This record gives sequence, structure tokens and C-alpha cells, in this order.
Amino acid sequence: MLSTMYFLSARTKLLLTLLPVSVFLLILLTLPLKNSPTAEIPHLHIHKHFQIAHSACEGTLYPQLCVSTLLALPDLTSKSLPELISGTINRTMYEVGVSYSNCSGIRNKFRKIKKIENVALTDCLELFSETIDELKLALADLSTKASVSKHYHDLQTLLSAAMTNQYTCLDGFAYTRGNVRKTIKTSLYNISRHVSNSLVMLKKISGVNASKSAAFPDHGNMKRGFPSWLSSKDRKLLQAPPNATKFDLIVAKDGTGNFTTIGQAVAAAPNSSTTRFVIYIKAGAYFENVDVEKKKKMLMFIGDGIGKTVVKANRSVVDGWTTFRSATVAVLGTGFIAKGITFENSAGPSKHQAVALRSGSDLSAFYQCSFVGYQDTLYVHSLRQFYRECDIYGTIDFIFGNAAAVFQNCNLYARKPNDNQKNIFTAQGREDPNQNTGISILNSKVTAAADLIPVKSSFKTYLGRPWKEYSRTVFLRSYIDDVVDPAGWLEWNGSFALGTLYYGEYMNRGPGSHTSARVTWPGYRVVNSSAEASQFTVDAFIQGSEWLNSTGVPFFSGLS
Repeated sequence: MLSTMYFLSARTKLLLTLLPVSVFLLILLTLPLKNSPTAEIPHLHIHKHFQIAHSACEGTLYPQLCVSTLLALPDLTSKSLPELISGTINRTMYEVGVSYSNCSGIRNKFRKIKKIENVALTDCLELFSETIDELKLALADLSTKASVSKHYHDLQTLLSAAMTNQYTCLDGFAYTRGNVRKTIKTSLYNISRHVSNSLVMLKKISGVNASKSAAFPDHGNMKRGFPSWLSSKDRKLLQAPPNATKFDLIVAKDGTGNFTTIGQAVAAAPNSSTTRFVIYIKAGAYFENVDVEKKKKMLMFIGDGIGKTVVKANRSVVDGWTTFRSATVAVLGTGFIAKGITFENSAGPSKHQAVALRSGSDLSAFYQCSFVGYQDTLYVHSLRQFYRECDIYGTIDFIFGNAAAVFQNCNLYARKPNDNQKNIFTAQGREDPNQNTGISILNSKVTAAADLIPVKSSFKTYLGRPWKEYSRTVFLRSYIDDVVDPAGWLEWNGSFALGTLYYGEYMNRGPGSHTSARVTWPGYRVVNSSAEASQFTVDAFIQGSEWLNSTGVPFFSGLS
């Protein structure tokens, strides 16, 4: 049976989107049907459709869109909740495809496009492709014969990433004055709203514990002190010295390896590998931009150590690149691991956004690596990521993005910025309260780099600021030096996000850890409960017990 929504005029549909759901449903029940292929659809049957749609959409942020989408599905009364979510995702995929086509044709429509707009359009096309892949995986999880609730965390992660991609596309036009952003933004907001509604409906699936849909879910058990996403083989790879490891390919600047550049080795690696493929990058400075594409799965980079194996480039937004495309190394392939490598963007403090590493690799891990830059050094873009014993250097927002990212036993170093600039360690980008994303910094050191120490009284330094409306960041059991301002946190723009963010501090130490003079925003809290703090740990936040064991990166699952 065709949905009632198909029989309504365009003007009626537009008016209905402006009404509360209760009024929306009441009017629909009394409206005459238009151009019906049958004489009449039974009133009781229509009412049943509305009840199903309203029940599924209850609690969503965009209920009118949710209800109208479900009412357009055929055989609505026979569908399960996973099938309703799948129907919404299918509609979302269609709209992503339309946006892809629109962006592909924009270069012909707007003849005078600046370099950064061209780059941003390229970003969008890549991000749309990523979104389609993530939504397809979500559909597969929703259609599985096993209980869908078992895939709840994977589904949350995939849908959260799909939403993030739309806002990343739009962010690429932040420094442009053309009409491109205006042309595409409405459809991208609509895609994000579909995904938001899907995330809410997901929480209603039978078997999903209510506590799982709170701040951060529980993600399983540990295996011998490692999250189980890391296999015993990968653990041995990370713990062994390079000279005791068997490599699939070797990169060496002096010609003693298989290749002289990292990019050549990545290109030679197999696509869609189901086993670990190890690339050893010998000591040296490699001046190149490296892209690990989505098809390059299960790759591992092993270097000779921080400061010895260095990959460096200098793209920046000042030179016409988007923040997304400025990365020296960009990683998308699932299960990426790096050990003993320095990732650097040497553009400098005056070039604004200039990323050293961007990761959109799910279940990725970085061990004993360093990330060196100034503004926007480390872009934890999306999906699940783990950093252990890493050094991160920067000035403004230098750990940022919208992944679910845990930093454990790391060193965060604020550098000397330009005059009149401030240092901000984090800028987390959660756009929607239903996304399972955030930045968790655990048992780490927050301090000044060598160049800032002599002049640190001349520059203000903060733990973070809210890049997006539902920004979420916590510092747990960490050492905070006196480089951090007593207020702790900085506004982004006036009162923006101060009531919707989640910023927490738990049992930190050091001269900058005192919370008596901290900000008094509604969203800021001193965390006093170990249960609340535990929601941000490896085990509970990034499902570490399910994948970190396979990488070999050492970690602890809880608060200590």
C-alpha cells in the first residue's frame, strides 16, 4: 500500500514540517487524500501507520522528518524496528547520492571557483563515499540474523561517523565567500538529521540496555591487560624491536629497502587485507603527504622511534588547502597501527590550520609516536582510536575532531604560539547528543614544551574549548602543569555550547589541576564518581577490550 504522505500536496507537506508532532498527526488524520489510486484508505489503517511512526520517532530531535520518512515506507505495519531504521538509512543513502551528484556538477555551475573551494568539493566527494560505506555496514548489522543489539556499539560508531562527515564537508567552506556552501548545506543538514533520528531509534531496539545509551557505553572484557581488538600477534609486533620483526615491505631513503617513499609502499600494499601487513620505515626524514585509503586495511607502520623516523609536510589553509586535506598523513583504512614514528606538519604558527595526522580509521592505534605541529596538529576525525605513550605538540586546538578517542599515558605539550594567540589543548567536535564520541585523556601529562617554558606567563593556555555544540572532553588521573589557566577552559564564541557541552575533570594532580577557580558553565563538572569517570576508559568508551589486543599496544582497561 502506498503511504498516505504520497497523496498530500507539496504545500501541505511544507506546512506540516513546521508543526509539532501531535498536531502533525492530528491534521494528517483529518486531511482528504489526493490522487489516490483507490477510492479510500481505511481510516483505522491510516491511524495504525501513524501510531507506529510516532512511537518509533518519539524522543528524536527531528520528529516531523522522522515520521514523514517512516510513513513513506511500504508495508509499515509489518516492519520491525530494525527494519524501520534500515528504511531511514536507505532514504539517507539516496540523499547522500543526490548530494554527491550535486557536488560533482558544481564546478560546471560555478565557473570561478577558488582553489580552496575545489579542494573542499574534493573533500565532500570523499566524505560522501565514506558515508555510503558506513551506512552500508550499518544496514548489514541491522539485517543480521543474530541479535541486532549485539551490534549496538558498532552501529552507534558508524552512524556517528556518517553524521560527522556531513559537517566536515561544510567545514571545508568555512573560509570561502562563494555560494557553494549555501548550495549544498540544506541537503547535508537533512542527511545529518536522518542519521540523528536513526541513532535515537537504535536505542529502542530490544536487548539494548538503557545504560548503554547514556554518556558512554560498556564495551566488554579485557584479555591479559589488552583490549581484544589487538591480537596476540600484533601485540608481539609492537613489543618487539624492529630488528627482530619480519616485515612485508621496507621503506628506506638510502635505497636499501623496497621503496624510497612511504607512499610507494602504501600503494604496493594489498587492498582489503584480512591479515596484518607490516611496512617498516627506516630512520630518516620523509618529505611527503601520505594517504592510507579506505581499501588499505590492516596496515601497520613501524619506524625506528620518535624523532628518528619522521614523515613531514607543510600544507595549510593559508596555502589553499582545507583543514581536512592539509594532513601530512591521512589514514582511513580500518585497523591501522603505527609505532615509533613522528608525524609532523612544519607549516608554522602563522599558517593557521595545518594537520600532522588525520585518522578516520576505525579501531586504529598509535603507540610511541609523536605528532608535531601548531594549530590543529592531530585530527581525530571519526570512529574509534587509541593513543598510548604518544607525544602531541601544538598551540591552538591541537587535538581536535569527533572520534571516540582515548589517550593513555601520553604527553601533551603546548608550544610557543604567535603573539596575541592562546594555547588550547583540545577542541572536540560532537554535533549531536546521540553521537558516542569524545576525547578522553587518561593518566597523561599536560604541560609546556621547551619553547614555551621561558615565556609561559605571556600566553594563556586552556584545556579545551567547544568547537561544536555537544563538545565532550575529559581529563582523568592526569598531571596538569601550571601552564593551564586557573579557569581551565575557554569559550568558543560567547555562550555557545556552554550548557550542552560535557567537560569533566577527575582526580587530576599537579599545580594546574586545582578546580576551585574553574569555569562555572552548566556543562562543566568536577567528576567525583568513579562510576562516571569509568565511562571514559578504554574498556567503556572505545570497546578496547574487543580490538586492542590484536594490535599489541599495551593499555589498561579502567581508570588505572
